[in-house]
Amino acid sequence: MHVIRQMTYQPAERPGAAVETMTFGRLRELNDGGTQRADFPVLALVDAGSGSVTVDFLRHPLHERSAVWIPPGAVHRWDDITEVAGHLVLFLPTAPVTPGTRDLVASPDLVAHWRVPDADWPFVALARDHLLAETSAPPGNPSAELPRILLSALIARLRPPRSDAGSLPPLFLLFRADVEAHFREHHDAGHYARALGYAPRTLSRAVQQATGRTAKAYLVDRIVLEAKRLLAHDRLTAARCAAALGFPDASSFSVFFRQATGKRPGAWQAEAAVPPPAPGSRRPTAQGPS
Repeated sequence: MHVIRQMTYQPAERPGAAVETMTFGRLRELNDGGTQRADFPVLALVDAGSGSVTVDFLRHPLHERSAVWIPPGAVHRWDDITEVAGHLVLFLPTAPVTPGTRDLVASPDLVAHWRVPDADWPFVALARDHLLAETSAPPGNPSAELPRILLSALIARLRPPRSDAGSLPPLFLLFRADVEAHFREHHDAGHYARALGYAPRTLSRAVQQATGRTAKAYLVDRIVLEAKRLLAHDRLTAARCAAALGFPDASSFSVFFRQATGKRPGAWQAEAAVPPPAPGSRRPTAQGPS
């Protein structure tokens, strides 16, 4: 049985550093083809070559001058990076030093993959290279803040796009934050309307305007995403998923999952199972993130 590998931010080369960088060549040495979940953001920039990465069950192509953003908690798998050249930046969510870049890092709606415009690439590459130089400075470098400053400059230059077009209704933003904090305990959209002090119809209109879905559908989709993560990557049983997601028992969770996806949890899990690494493939170290 192949389970998701949980990764905690532990920079191998510089203990205590808030920012770490690595090449795709190093990632290939560490990568075993398995699925991972990190408690820190991962930013990748592709200089050349092509490949793919899967983030929360969506596969994204990698190509020259493309960027990848993997937020904390997202399950991901580097599928085909044999020919990819570039760098990854791993960092603590608190590492950026400007309010704008901190807000970007905390945003739940950044896209997972985008192409950096040609006009922006020279500035992005320069900001990246300056960050690489500082993170490779000799140990004992007194300017520990520089990597954090340069990370902020890189993020500001990249301007990671958001998945939502246009301005979002303030009520939806409140609802989204509340759902993210409490979807494991509360599965009724009416609870969030009451908690926020709005009528259910008012809340649903705001969610519809922002996402094209009702408040109930948005909540169901969020619970289903977490259920898929637990089933496919943590390989939990329906009973354990039920407990993790606040359902009274396995039966009620199975009914919910089948209504939302058209499949029973066990059947979906079998189809989505990640194959184990091929014999002889190199496994990553326990400490170094990949």
